[in-house]
Amino acid sequence: MTLLCGLIGENIGNSRLSKALDIMAADVGIEVAFTSIDTLEIEGFDFDDQIDLLRSDGWTGVTVTHPWKTHAATWADGAMVPGTAHLGAANTLIFDPVTGHNTDYTGFLSAFPNVLNRSPGSVAVAGAGGVARAVVPALIALGAGPVHIWDLDADMAHELAARTGAIAVDIADSTDAIRDADGLANCTPLGMAPYGGTAFDPLLLGHQKWAFDAVYTPTDTPFALAAKSAGLDVLTGFDLFRFMAMQSFEAYTGITPDPVMTLPKLAALRPRE
Repeated sequence: MTLLCGLIGENIGNSRLSKALDIMAADVGIEVAFTSIDTLEIEGFDFDDQIDLLRSDGWTGVTVTHPWKTHAATWADGAMVPGTAHLGAANTLIFDPVTGHNTDYTGFLSAFPNVLNRSPGSVAVAGAGGVARAVVPALIALGAGPVHIWDLDADMAHELAARTGAIAVDIADSTDAIRDADGLANCTPLGMAPYGGTAFDPLLLGHQKWAFDAVYTPTDTPFALAAKSAGLDVLTGFDLFRFMAMQSFEAYTGITPDPVMTLPKLAALRPRE
């Protein structure tokens, strides 16, 4: 059996997904043919045309990352796997018939208790795009509250708040939410190579208990480093990636990896800073 799949997104040259799938596929005797499609390198890229082409070429499916997750959900409208239809974002499309998965969501539900082993409490979330559409509902499912969200696009923050029961705040008013929160979650590209930067002023860190950064290339982002220095427990984007990768493999193949055996193997893929 050959798994024909790939990844669509921007700045994906450092993604470890292909290697992660190779590790899990080797354990069960499957070959992987993986293609990365960096949409920044394709002039006039059209997501819908690309999906049509992949389906006609016989792909099993494709993983989708920034900035295409919300668009990918339109392909799975009415065909998201149970428990994810409310998210408004998909990061994995399985073809023939098209089925949408959000392994960011299911991965976060597994990663948070495994890595942090605590109740999330109140949370301040920067960003309301595709990652936040998975992380915010996952936090609420884990018992978080209140959850405050902001975004450069205020309409996106208000839409996500209305969808989830979180509270949208203006960026100018986010300082109080950050200071009062038990946990902080970066769901923006800030910190990612080559963007850099941080969504949270390091001077506001210290009163919180934990932090999550969705970025994993690099793993030690400015935000993650500042959070660790301030004494917060940190759930990294790479922590999430390992759980997400396992569930993506299951979506592609129907085979559930053994986390006891698989997580240590995937740990070897941690990006070198």
